[in-house]
Amino acid sequence: MKHLLALCLALPLAAFAAIPEIALSIKDHRFTPEEIRVPAGVKVKLLVHNEDSTPEEFESHQLNREKVIAAGSAASIFIGPLKPGKYAFVGEFHEKTAHGVVIAE
Repeated sequence: MKHLLALCLALPLAAFAAIPEIALSIKDHRFTPEEIRVPAGVKVKLLVHNEDSTPEEFESHQLNREKVIAAGSAASIFIGPLKPGKYAFVGEFHEKTAHGVVIAE
């Protein structure tokens, strides 16, 4: 019985650890990479590092996400699970240069 209880308690931690992480950086008011491919139907963690000296806002109406990332800092943004398709995102403070797309396949 103890083993079953231990297994049940460990399952949520194992599921959390299995979330894929994708690094995304902001430098010179641009996202790198501009195109991110993720598996459809899977929750994904974007690790966004702002290397600029000014804040930037990750915004996507299609992903229903908004997050201001202070200069020189990082933030985690969870997306998905997504249906197959393309989901645009922008840096709201520098929309002319800071843009990208998540492709779920």
